[in-house]
Amino acid sequence: MIDLSSLTLLKGKKALVTGIANDKSIAWGCAKAFQTFGADLAITYLNDKTRTYVEPLAQELGASIFLPLDLGQGNQLEAVFENIEKKWGRLDILLHSIAFAPKDDLQGRVVDCSKAGFLLAMELSCWSFIRMTKLAEPLMKNGGVAFTMTYYGSQMVVEHYNMMGPVKAALESATRYMAAELGPKKIRVHAISPGPLKTRAASGISDFDALLSKAESKAPTRSLVSIDDVGVAVAFLATDAAKLITGDTLYIDGGYHIID
Repeated sequence: MIDLSSLTLLKGKKALVTGIANDKSIAWGCAKAFQTFGADLAITYLNDKTRTYVEPLAQELGASIFLPLDLGQGNQLEAVFENIEKKWGRLDILLHSIAFAPKDDLQGRVVDCSKAGFLLAMELSCWSFIRMTKLAEPLMKNGGVAFTMTYYGSQMVVEHYNMMGPVKAALESATRYMAAELGPKKIRVHAISPGPLKTRAASGISDFDALLSKAESKAPTRSLVSIDDVGVAVAFLATDAAKLITGDTLYIDGGYHIID
């Protein structure tokens, strides 16, 4: 375990973390690292069922703001940012860790996916990041950083990743364009690409255990990434030490993406 107790590089920063489902979530690893680095947190939960798991985690980190966020429900997204503006008056860090595709479309061939399923996956997994960043922009008065989560299957064909490959490719492209557009305001934008992790989202991918085994055996470090590994790296990228890094897809995967 990395000892971060003496680091306060994000002291006084305000961070919004979306997408925590439980203590195995990548977003949870990031939230822990942000808080350890000194940031104040706003944490969202999907619905009453996930609140049971997420609320104790938010309390553990002393989150100042705890709100529901179901992207399919009315204006909940806008309400989150309205609450942040009212309580904090600003935002420094945005973490988007949300993705969804209908199971039937996700587990079938790309050429067989339905129009409705593809558009829903694009809306919730890609466009929602664009919208969140748009809402965060006026709150990032002195600059800031927005993160989203992607995967290697955006660039290479990964068996069973299917429709999420094109969706994540669009997300990475959007990241580059937003980084270019918001850079003059000192707002940085990153896509984070962790190696395979056992998360709730990964449970929808067929034969995921085989993917984990392959990653561990082929990665140069011969190890799987953890949510804490991802969290610490993301927290570093949120600090002023990384103020000139923007617009990239950053791999945190033990080097697995460089191997054929």
